[in-house]
Amino acid sequence: MLDYDALWQRLGDLGLGSWRPQLEDTIRSRFSARSHGDFPRWKKTIAQLRAIDENEHQEIRDLLLSLAPWRKGPFEIAGINIDSEWQSNLKWDRLNDAIAPLDDRMVLDVGCGNGYYALRMQELGARTIIGIDPTLLYVVQFLAVQRFRQVDNVFVLPLRLHELPGKCRSFDTCFSMGVLYHQRYPLPHLEELKATLRPGGELVLETLFLPDDESTGPRPQDRYARMKNVGSLPTITKLKDWLGMTGFGDIRIVDKSITTIDEQRTTEWMTFESLAEALDPADPTRTIEGWPAPRRIIVLANAR
Repeated sequence: MLDYDALWQRLGDLGLGSWRPQLEDTIRSRFSARSHGDFPRWKKTIAQLRAIDENEHQEIRDLLLSLAPWRKGPFEIAGINIDSEWQSNLKWDRLNDAIAPLDDRMVLDVGCGNGYYALRMQELGARTIIGIDPTLLYVVQFLAVQRFRQVDNVFVLPLRLHELPGKCRSFDTCFSMGVLYHQRYPLPHLEELKATLRPGGELVLETLFLPDDESTGPRPQDRYARMKNVGSLPTITKLKDWLGMTGFGDIRIVDKSITTIDEQRTTEWMTFESLAEALDPADPTRTIEGWPAPRRIIVLANAR
């Protein structure tokens, strides 16, 4: 499923050759039926995609659809538009011109999903992009896209951030987008992100936030916008405090936006409930639980 030789070579270029003995067994074990019962079916799909002629559009489309739900995208694959739940290009456009140029940089993409953003980073000239995500289906989706993109410097690995060995301080840029608000303990997450960055390296952080006028009230404890795994929803003031406490400086806000149903919605490629079902039908400025509708912020900061 994975070009291990190329992966170890790229990690060696980062000075992270010592990671191999600690990561290899973990990665190989994740690519197995023991990790997920659907893995044999997904593996067969990847094999079929690798064997099929690129002109067999309907067969390719059916195989890609069998890997749904596609959360991030869109992708254009062999003339087929994968219309994902998220129009991730809109988020990319909001940060693209603000981040430090990625040309020749070593990049870590935490919670990378199916690699949509990692592939955009590659287009901007990043030397190596290591993406990590614990959801095996998303890793398999990346492998499906790779069948057609065939880039040699982007890797998506079925790992969590805390499974990376030690404090490497090796990456020039670290992306953490849509991850922080899932953390019950956000400060350790930010400390782990800093530990991946060389001194002066850039963190690109995107997360949900609450307006400052909500700062004295309670926080979501059960669900937020139908999501049951929201662990921390800071105000902007609190988020800046967290970044400063965990060793980041030069903190600057790139973008604040309210997520709309044009950006996140149900499609043929993701048929489950999406943002529209998470908003109060009588007042779409609030979630169905009564909280402010999802607002997202992109913050840049540099590791000290």
